[in-house]
Amino acid sequence: MELIFATNNLHKLHEVREKLKSCGDELSTPIRIISLSEIGFHNDIPETGTTLQENALIKAQTIFDFYNQNCFADDTGLEIEALNGEPSVYSARYAGEHCSFDDNINLVLSKMQGKTNRKACFKTVIALILNGNTHYFEGRVDGEIITEKHGVEGFGYDPIFRPDGYSQTFAELALEEKNQISHRGRAMDQLVAFLHRLHSAQSGV
Repeated sequence: MELIFATNNLHKLHEVREKLKSCGDELSTPIRIISLSEIGFHNDIPETGTTLQENALIKAQTIFDFYNQNCFADDTGLEIEALNGEPSVYSARYAGEHCSFDDNINLVLSKMQGKTNRKACFKTVIALILNGNTHYFEGRVDGEIITEKHGVEGFGYDPIFRPDGYSQTFAELALEEKNQISHRGRAMDQLVAFLHRLHSAQSGV
């Protein structure tokens, strides 16, 4: 099975491909992830939704409308309790439209100065369009915002997010370990399980 992943984020693409490698034994049919660059799509897709689900669907629907091929997209948000759930759907552009990962991190750290409540969570929603039908999968991981950056792996807010039960940030974990517990990894687990059930039902297993 081939699925187009509607993202221009190479970090996300790498995470998802590595996640599927680790799920290989669970899959009844191999899944090949096709990037947007491989199909010649280099445009930015405007994320105009007000929820993660809306943005995920916008991206997936755009690619499905262009190519009429099975595809999926995700949208991810960091929600910080002390900031009333910010940045959430605006996580990627929290510090402005053309901001960097560091710009976003620095803005969060400045807003969190002096706050004792450091609770936060990452959420990912995946929209899968398969044979014209849309399916959603959601993953979540709880943790806290630390006071300074630690680690050089990952991307986005990973250097300041420490998942519950761990002494390291996402940016200090190996990708394989992060994928086992992360919001995107958990959403992908659901997608893989769904495709496995679907294939098993169709093949009569």
